[in-house]
Amino acid sequence: MTIILFSVLDAKSLDASQRAEIIRLCSAAYAEDFTPFLELLLPTSVHVLARLDGELVSHAAWVTRWLQPHGRATLRTAYVEAVATAPAHQGRGFGSAVMRKVAELIDDYGYDIGGLSPANVGFYERLGWELWQGPLFIRTEHGLLPTPDEQVMILRLARTPSDLDIRAPLSAEWRPGELW
Repeated sequence: MTIILFSVLDAKSLDASQRAEIIRLCSAAYAEDFTPFLELLLPTSVHVLARLDGELVSHAAWVTRWLQPHGRATLRTAYVEAVATAPAHQGRGFGSAVMRKVAELIDDYGYDIGGLSPANVGFYERLGWELWQGPLFIRTEHGLLPTPDEQVMILRLARTPSDLDIRAPLSAEWRPGELW
């Protein structure tokens, strides 16, 4: 039986060695330097670290964003980022375990909904996430910016409106870096 130990840390609690571990893991998983991306997540992100025999094998983080389905109030959203598993450990369920832990935590933290931009839709669908079917926009000071080439998935939580229509237009606030 494989025992995974989870730790949950907000960005302010990450020490230099933990940041370096996350950067190494995500850089290996994404095959690019993850340093600038991690800097964008700081200081408001919350990180879930999964360890096997002391080794960091998987990671995910979330930031608070405000998604707004057309005609509705904004939803306090745990927007999941940097989902990564060390290449040597991929395909063994560690990423799924981290995402299940994230789902449990964001529900416990009282978010209205979970959101993410998927690299692999099928992976997240297996875990209960739904692909948003309506058009996507970013809210800017000049109005709505269409983002037709983007994909967003949501996870319904205890506070998610029961009549949420995933075919409605959906917008998020503008942010530096990746808009979604």
